[in-house]
Amino acid sequence: MEADRAATPDDIAALKAALAAERTKSLEVAAELAVARAKAAEDTALIAHQKLQIAKLTRELYGQKSERASRIDQLALSFEEAEASATEDELAAERAVAKAISVKGFTRKRPERQTFPENLPRERVVIDPPTVCACCGGNRLRKLGEDVTRTLESVPRQWKVVETVREKFSCRDCEKISQSPAPFHSIPRGWAGPSFLAMIMYEKFGQHQPLNRQCERYALEGVPIALSTMADAVGAVCSELAPLLRLVEDHVLAGERLHGDDTTVPVLSKGKTDIGRCWIYVRDDRPFGGKAPPAAMFYYSRDRKGEHPQAHLARYAGILQADAFGGYNELYLPGRKPGPIYEAACWAHARRPFYAMADIETNARRKAAGKTEMPLSPIAIEIVRRIDTLFEIERTINGRSPQERLEVRQRLSRPVIEELQVYMQEQLARLSRGHDLTKAFNYILKRWTSFTRFLEDGRVCLSNNAAERGLRGLALGRKSWMFCGSDRGGQRAAAMYSLIVTAKMNGIDPQAWLADVLARIATHPAHRIDELLPWRWSAPEPRISERAA
Repeated sequence: MEADRAATPDDIAALKAALAAERTKSLEVAAELAVARAKAAEDTALIAHQKLQIAKLTRELYGQKSERASRIDQLALSFEEAEASATEDELAAERAVAKAISVKGFTRKRPERQTFPENLPRERVVIDPPTVCACCGGNRLRKLGEDVTRTLESVPRQWKVVETVREKFSCRDCEKISQSPAPFHSIPRGWAGPSFLAMIMYEKFGQHQPLNRQCERYALEGVPIALSTMADAVGAVCSELAPLLRLVEDHVLAGERLHGDDTTVPVLSKGKTDIGRCWIYVRDDRPFGGKAPPAAMFYYSRDRKGEHPQAHLARYAGILQADAFGGYNELYLPGRKPGPIYEAACWAHARRPFYAMADIETNARRKAAGKTEMPLSPIAIEIVRRIDTLFEIERTINGRSPQERLEVRQRLSRPVIEELQVYMQEQLARLSRGHDLTKAFNYILKRWTSFTRFLEDGRVCLSNNAAERGLRGLALGRKSWMFCGSDRGGQRAAAMYSLIVTAKMNGIDPQAWLADVLARIATHPAHRIDELLPWRWSAPEPRISERAA
């Protein structure tokens, strides 16, 4: 202690110098620490990004597995947070290095930025050039070139009131008043334009934002609109689009093969909430090389009675890919009018109970987290492996003609199926009746004809994932809108889901399509209404004024 006091300088100048040196050293240490944190954050973001890429590639390589969808969402969220943290640490390191003297700065290595789409309008902002030379002060400057920095920008939503003027004229000869006829509007009384109506509809049924939340947001933007007024517009638009909905329904039911499924829809009732159902039927001929455009048809019902799918498919004949819901059984009866419906079972549904007992990855994560491991079944692992082999074969023939698909299935898939049947029967004989594997085996073996129909018909798919993808948005939307307000509300929702999902399946922006259709449908010839269907629609060319902007 005495030695330390003796080493401390007594004069103020020396103390100031020592304090400055310590501050400099402290700043350098802080800068080095900030740089180290930035490098560690960059490594963390890189690892998260690689994990996300690996998971996506794995799903593409081994098929669309619903069990892994949530894991990819989690990895995407982890990567998002790691990337944001890395940027924050990089900026903190830059500020710390600026205060230090001898610490080397750190800049993250970012991948090359994607080129902005050519269809986006460009706004050229030219900075005033120098008028004199910064070195000698001369004014004899000539242009050598230019550096251009491109920045993506968003223009806030703009509101405007369109005033449509119809001038009146009187005849000086007969005093008759002449005036141009009133234009047609998308909805009665025409208080909202087609683009605004399309935004309301897509926000409500495509983005699952209830009207009351839309009202709150519009009011904050300075455009207060009554909830009843917006609800009136929703009913009017649904009425206007009814002819298109009937055409979509006819197109779907004309398919050779349909995917069918349903999901729950909470419905507001007196003093409680009932559980209704939303049914979907998807026509998608692309897996077997069909040229018909894909489409989806939704229906709503108050319950899950079998009479509903029987009514939906009353005039359909063909192949129905669905789960083992008993309400479909009446559809599969021989001698049915207007024609037979053949059941094609879903191997993805059959695989799920086995996967639950064979999820090695989940078990490893539980073990790493110190949780109790779930018992894994070697039999379930073997079943999952064999079913995955079938899906691997299917990925090689996706998009081929039914004849080509059938030839490959007979050559490669049939031996796998026959061995799988023998293996399941052998294992079933050794298990008790109440075992979980017994139930999973019986689910397949009792419907063996339906599960093996894909070996006899090249149009059949191995899974019913097309219908489940169509219902995915509705399942996510339930968290936002909580419940339907009434049965009529459920029917309107089903109608709009049909149009919006069909537009998405054809690669069309639903909101842009709705805006153009609502602007044209009032004056469009009724015998050519099919021209407005999503798969026949093309985005209108922008006007000259819009291009110039």
